[in-house]
Amino acid sequence: MTDLISENLKNKSALVVDGAMATELEKLGIDTNNDLWSATALIEKPEAVTAVHKSYFQAGADVAITNTYQANIKEFEKNGFSEKESAGLIIKAVEVAKQARTEYFSSLSDSELSTRAKFPLIAGSVGPYGAYLADGSEYRGDYQLTKKEFQDFHRSRMQLLDKAGVDLFAMETQPNFEEAKALASLLKNEFPKQSAWMCFSIKDSQTLCDGTSLTDAVKYFNIYQQISAIGVNCTTLENIEDTVKNIRAVTDKPIVVYPNNGDIYDPKTKTWQTNPQADTFSDLVPKWLAAGANLIGGCCRTTPSDIAEIAAIVNK
Repeated sequence: MTDLISENLKNKSALVVDGAMATELEKLGIDTNNDLWSATALIEKPEAVTAVHKSYFQAGADVAITNTYQANIKEFEKNGFSEKESAGLIIKAVEVAKQARTEYFSSLSDSELSTRAKFPLIAGSVGPYGAYLADGSEYRGDYQLTKKEFQDFHRSRMQLLDKAGVDLFAMETQPNFEEAKALASLLKNEFPKQSAWMCFSIKDSQTLCDGTSLTDAVKYFNIYQQISAIGVNCTTLENIEDTVKNIRAVTDKPIVVYPNNGDIYDPKTKTWQTNPQADTFSDLVPKWLAAGANLIGGCCRTTPSDIAEIAAIVNK
């Protein structure tokens, strides 16, 4: 296993992760208000996904997360696709991300490349079982499956992402400690040559959504060599600084954070309300870096301009 995050951090103090996919797809005319969410674009307009990935690379991202958060075999089958068609859509999600990376980075001069990560990465998104439920469970973590059931749910998507050539897995928005443990075990036993980051969905700076202590969870994953970074995503901007400090107190692994843009989400109506009082990335990223963050990007509602803000500070 080659830890490409650590390799990149040898010549860059921090890496820039990309931003929201659905927000940008909606601007391109894709209706994401359904169970498949942004994965709808893989069916209707995959070139739009390529365009979004490319816009984030142009903004300064070193890492693209594939459009597979909500893309899994069960979800596609539930929407009328065969197993073979479903598998093809997940592979397509990796192919369009790799296409965007190739097109963008091949256009740069040597001097432009010298300011970027040595290995621009494609991280295969592995969203939680709660996302499949499509009822806001990824913000509660109040579901229970056995270890085997969790692994059976995630295995096929991870196999397809691996086959398609992701550089690592992005185990993201994980609200349920038992599910996260099952994923780490699956990684170790069935994907020995792959690495992953583990990003939790949190209730506050000390607690996972299911009530597990954040520091206890981080300590647990310290033993996994293949977990190359630990952090949080899809939380408020205000949570990040204290969360990073709490994580840094119990791990030497790189810390990855990509919060939402400050708007307020209602999981029942699945709608967002703009928050004009929200802090900006320019205000907060220096504090996150000082607290110990090593990979910084954006989650829901963030845009290429937000990622450009982050990149300007990280690359200063």
